[in-house]
Amino acid sequence: MGATSPLSIVARSALRLRDAGPATVSDLSRSLEVSRTSVENAVAVLSDSGLLVDAPAQVGGGAGRPARRYSFHAAAGVVVGVDIGVASVRVVVADLAGVVIAQRTFPGVAEQPDGPAKLAAVIDDVRRTLARLSLPRTGLRAIGVSLPGIVDDDGRVTTSVVIPEWSGIDIGSQLRQAFGCPVAVDNGVRLAAVAEHHLGVAQLVDDVIYLSVGNRIAMGLILGGRPRRGIHNAAGDIGRLAFRGLNTETGQISWRTAPTAAEVFALARSGEQAAREELDGFIDELAHGIATLIMTVDPAMVVIGGGLSAAHEQLLDPLRAALPGHLGLPFQVPVAEARLGAEAAAHGAVVHAFQRHPGDIYGIEDMPAPPITPLPHDAAAGDDPEEKQ
Repeated sequence: MGATSPLSIVARSALRLRDAGPATVSDLSRSLEVSRTSVENAVAVLSDSGLLVDAPAQVGGGAGRPARRYSFHAAAGVVVGVDIGVASVRVVVADLAGVVIAQRTFPGVAEQPDGPAKLAAVIDDVRRTLARLSLPRTGLRAIGVSLPGIVDDDGRVTTSVVIPEWSGIDIGSQLRQAFGCPVAVDNGVRLAAVAEHHLGVAQLVDDVIYLSVGNRIAMGLILGGRPRRGIHNAAGDIGRLAFRGLNTETGQISWRTAPTAAEVFALARSGEQAAREELDGFIDELAHGIATLIMTVDPAMVVIGGGLSAAHEQLLDPLRAALPGHLGLPFQVPVAEARLGAEAAAHGAVVHAFQRHPGDIYGIEDMPAPPITPLPHDAAAGDDPEEKQ
């Protein structure tokens, strides 16, 4: 991986205003350590592109008119993240500073009869979400999409066990035609890993294994601070291979003592011996698979997400206890519970769109993605009663 090129003065000026608040030209010149003329030129470019607005002047003790202050115009546009699943479709809308301003959850695509109907439902979900916002004509700058399956770099679904009707379909192109903006598509577990690295429990940790443990087991890798896709875009599709006892075709977890994982965990908590033994065996197999991955990647952290992470310490404590016996190493790798839960992939899709399309979003090709600020949990929790039944 080559060295990162230094940011342009335009990008540095926009970044300072976006992430640190209003400033004058003199403020920018001092903080960026560049000439006033260079900053003035950058401010002119940013103003012409609609990314700056005037901020209230600061009243000081000196004589004369206060210096003109500029603010980053976060409301000039939005970036959308969509997490497509069979059980739910989640739509997150962030302004240009990365602050989430809307979030809605819709029924999943499983109830739709075929591939085109599934795609039409997702498009309708995004449109319903955007319809409630007062956006300028060019307000929608980019869309990031998370979906279950192997996705190539252009947004075509190579294969999907979960939504097989979309295998071979260029979902990115379909959504670009529907919304007239750039679209970035990637695997959902990989984007959940991106979210946990960018705004979740794995911030500042550049080598991370993110493991989604739910109906299936799947992995997302962050290596050197970047998501690892692999030459065939299949990095992380290891559930049915690295973890013994799963369905060899789908990677599905099956349970003997109860129909669902939640029921097995509940029975184990109540002291039911068969459920406790099944759960102990599952956790030991999980630890064995994680140990294999740790020895392959040597990460700084393992993050456990997915539906079973909701079991919290009933899963994590015995998993942490079992892992050293499988590793046999003189060091420990921290195992952390994912912070973003079911919202991770949708927020990761927002990050992915910012990272893939900065030129379309900001008009600045080297503009870094912003920090993402989720909605408060109580504001994001409820579904809309008017949603399609």
